[in-house]
Amino acid sequence: MGNRPCVEEAVGVLRDELAGARSPGGGLTARDAWLAYLRFGGRRFDTAPTPDADGLLFQYGTHTFTGTPKFTLALTRQFAVVDANGAHEHHLQVHCELRYEPTPALTRLGSFHSWFFHDADADVAPWADAMGGRLVALVDCVPGEVEVYAELV
Repeated sequence: MGNRPCVEEAVGVLRDELAGARSPGGGLTARDAWLAYLRFGGRRFDTAPTPDADGLLFQYGTHTFTGTPKFTLALTRQFAVVDANGAHEHHLQVHCELRYEPTPALTRLGSFHSWFFHDADADVAPWADAMGGRLVALVDCVPGEVEVYAELV
């Protein structure tokens, strides 16, 4: 697909976007991470020519994955990976997770998730605007933890 980077480079691209997004003199806020994620999400990669090959996931909720409850904002990009014959092999997910102490205000948000896929002529802007509106309670909050990683699913 021309000059597009391969999906295996995606976690590095996201890390670069996040590194350049930190507010001066402070940590990475939810707003900083969201804007970096949107830049990352707008960059196209060399993906399979199949439906739903490149998706953006916005989700949040309070979870106890580490044994201690944390409110987690998870910004994920999912790529479909196919074999030489074009058959689905697996997905590569690139995650940016921002974890916060579960304050009453954050707990009241409950949980939420929404997908966007770069299919055909899909325009990411309406989805991005709607998801950005859900960040109001977090917009200037600095998370206690930030984790960026990739995994095969």
